[in-house]
Amino acid sequence: MEAMRSGLGRVLPGSSILFLCDMQEKFRHITYFPQIVSVAARMLKVARLLEMPVVLTEQYPQGLGPTVPELGAEGLRPLPKTCFSMVPVVRQELDARPQLCSVLLCGIETQACILDPCYCLGSALTSLYPQNTTLDLLDRGLQVHVVVDACTSRSQVDRLVALARMRQSGAFLSTSEGLILQLVGDAAHPQFKEIQKIIKEPAPDSGLLSLFQGQNPLFS
Repeated sequence: MEAMRSGLGRVLPGSSILFLCDMQEKFRHITYFPQIVSVAARMLKVARLLEMPVVLTEQYPQGLGPTVPELGAEGLRPLPKTCFSMVPVVRQELDARPQLCSVLLCGIETQACILDPCYCLGSALTSLYPQNTTLDLLDRGLQVHVVVDACTSRSQVDRLVALARMRQSGAFLSTSEGLILQLVGDAAHPQFKEIQKIIKEPAPDSGLLSLFQGQNPLFS
């Protein structure tokens, strides 16, 4: 019965955490970057209203720069990394919260990819992105909810295949508004009016419709 319940993919503020992965200055060239950051910023505002924990990572910030200001992550201490998953640098945070069941994941790139060496100041560093983070979190027994309108890649083929790969591995694919409304749960929630203001405007188009149109064999 417990396995069946966990398969429902419910999210509750008291047992969820928001992960914000590598939305940094040198990644501004990535397709749909402004839209992805805008949606991630909405998720961050809601997490703060619901008093959910949030972790923020930066990939090799010496070469790739800081988190972009439009994310609105002031007050969060970014965790620098060079590894291929967020999990090693956030392990202490996860271990300190045994009540956690669900991770809501936003960021770039959706798949693991090798950075242009010039971004890494001549180093052939390989970046960590949501796909590897997802697999590590699933390995820990946590549910992963990939916020599909808050994740992108330079290549939309990579983005689509990575979403399918994460779904095959057991992650849930959800939109930002769908997850926000699950977290609030009731229009009588004391923070609902503030959250309603955040989601009043539809999330910006991040190219998902074209990815999911037609009979897509990756999602059959």
